[in-house]
Amino acid sequence: MDLINGLRAFVATAESGSFTAAAERLGISNRLTSKYVAELEDRLGVRLLQRTTRRVGLTSSGEELLSRAPALLDDLDALLGEVTEDTRGFSGTIRISAPVTFGEVYVKDLLARFAAPHPELVIDLRLSDAYVDLAAGGIDLAFRIGTADVSSLKRRKLGELRSVLVASPAYLETHGVPQKPGDLMAHQCILDTNRRNPTRWPFGPEGQEEFIQVPGRFMVNSARVARDLAVAGHGIAFCPPFVLGDDLETGRLVALMPETVGPYHPVSIVYLEGRTLPRKVRALIDFALEDFRREGDWKKTAKT
Repeated sequence: MDLINGLRAFVATAESGSFTAAAERLGISNRLTSKYVAELEDRLGVRLLQRTTRRVGLTSSGEELLSRAPALLDDLDALLGEVTEDTRGFSGTIRISAPVTFGEVYVKDLLARFAAPHPELVIDLRLSDAYVDLAAGGIDLAFRIGTADVSSLKRRKLGELRSVLVASPAYLETHGVPQKPGDLMAHQCILDTNRRNPTRWPFGPEGQEEFIQVPGRFMVNSARVARDLAVAGHGIAFCPPFVLGDDLETGRLVALMPETVGPYHPVSIVYLEGRTLPRKVRALIDFALEDFRREGDWKKTAKT
């Protein structure tokens, strides 16, 4: 049997918790994944996984192997990649997670720019507004907006963004222009439920925020839909700048109280602690750091 395939199947199964998830991560069948792990166990003469009808768990031998096998496989991938990439460019697959709207508006184009010189490179972009488990999903890196205390992740900060309080001219003509944060309590607000506290909007600098409890007739789990509702005159939205496009320049939307709107939030790339990053993943992180600074006129609205 192929020892490397066995190790890859074992690590994917142990990290994801099931043969089905491991098979999807490896791009092979469920049956072949199970076969590779069984053959590895036969070769080593120990049971590595405890199988149940719903999930697999690790034996003590499996725990010991999992503590070292991922790093060995990462080192092998890095070695093989460096041997071939000097002459052929990057190859293989990079799996990336990103928030839905941020991924649709910006990350997809960033990845296209990065992949253009590398025809053998495969980009697997997975969009979700949930904080995806990188190990279980076999994700190489993830784009994150805001902070999250996850000790198993390393973080590289790309920059920072600040949401913009916006409404359409038609809405403001009918309902008036709020002059201070407290005025929002008398307005129709559009709530983005992807936010940690969708009904509490922050104002003021970080560490000194004032939180206003706002009413909301519309509740949506999409910043883009919140923007669309604001353009249509249904209320005031609190939007990240990347969903606004040229709305402020064209006058479709008006920025409200820009000097008081809440703090900036970091935009970061995160990846697993203690794993050797393949050369192509390190290159993507470096590319993203430069690209974020250089590309995207939408970032200007963060300074409104």
